[in-house]
Amino acid sequence: MPGNRDLKGLTFDEIAERYGEEAAIAAGIAADPDARELTDDDFARMRPASEVVPAIVKAHRRTRGKQRTPVKKQITIRLDADVVAHFRNEGRGWQTRLNAVLRRAVFGTAD
Repeated sequence: MPGNRDLKGLTFDEIAERYGEEAAIAAGIAADPDARELTDDDFARMRPASEVVPAIVKAHRRTRGKQRTPVKKQITIRLDADVVAHFRNEGRGWQTRLNAVLRRAVFGTAD
């Protein structure tokens, strides 16, 4: 692999073209002060997540594969432009608010 001086000022694609993709990846890692290669000491200090954050791992294992089935159904509906504008102007979550209004109108509840 060429020295870092040889690669200075070259883009990833230029390095990859001249020296190969592995060299380009290695150069990117070497140039990033926040990314360093792990040492044997680093690996020796590593512990399984189940030892470090057991509650998180336990919660993940308890719910893994048991995601709820979506209760909402995606549809296409035509509404008056001013109605849509009213809800959109209220910002994020406008579809949820519109759903709550419809639910109250149909069932008398927002639940």
